[in-house]
Amino acid sequence: MLEQLNQALEHIESHLDQRIEVTELARIAVTSEYHFRRMFSALAGIPLSEYVRRRRLTVAGAEVLAGERTLLEIAVRYGYGSGEAFARAFRAVHGVGPGEARRAGAALHSQPRMSFRLVVEGNSSMRYRVVEKEEFRVVGKKVRAPLVHEGVNPVIADFIRGIDKETIRRIAALSDQQPEGIVGVSDDLDPSRAEGTELDYYHGVVSGSDAVPEDMDALTVQAGTWAVFESSGPFPQALQHLWRDVFTQWFPSNPYRSRRGPEILRTRLSEDAARADAELWIPVERTEA
Repeated sequence: MLEQLNQALEHIESHLDQRIEVTELARIAVTSEYHFRRMFSALAGIPLSEYVRRRRLTVAGAEVLAGERTLLEIAVRYGYGSGEAFARAFRAVHGVGPGEARRAGAALHSQPRMSFRLVVEGNSSMRYRVVEKEEFRVVGKKVRAPLVHEGVNPVIADFIRGIDKETIRRIAALSDQQPEGIVGVSDDLDPSRAEGTELDYYHGVVSGSDAVPEDMDALTVQAGTWAVFESSGPFPQALQHLWRDVFTQWFPSNPYRSRRGPEILRTRLSEDAARADAELWIPVERTEA
């Protein structure tokens, strides 16, 4: 799959002065648009749209310094509707406006071209299984929260602390299938998975019952295939690295791709909350051989 992803990167490079359709990139990579965005952000560390923007402004910066085209011609060439819009985007990346850069010959920032390769370290194995589940519900309490890639998410942490013990007991009693017990569920994530974008977080349980208490939130999840990953390590770093490893190591090496749906994390902390055992459920679909 990495070969196809690199072909998609070549397509980006050859179309920086044209409209780049994510559907076409996904076609080249032989995957869905949803999975392509997820894979790219996990492998590259930045959203696809941000990489394309930085590459365009890197190439545009070279043309600004070369002085062979007017600034308006360069702006239009790289998809900006006005010189003002181009100047704002240019300054955001390079720290100076295009006119100032041309006059002073300023040093500009560069976004290097990317290519992907799989690094196999061989010092550990990823424990996983693939399961089929019928339709179920996530039942509990919900909050809208920003996505945080590293460290504790303060909004979610405060939200969980605010749920009283009696409510937690009532929620836990509704658990009647795998994964058992209280889980954290992330849903409605922005496709870019950029830091700060918002998601729905549920602190609840997985249940097959249609009966939902009036004071609780519920999410209906359609039947489908799930890849289940197990991990142990320092909290919360090991959990956040588990997401990264799933997309950078497991997906490129296995005949599956992610599909739309919530991500479910079952966590059991040590007494001092320094370490955690985790089980991560990712909705997947099998790719054609």
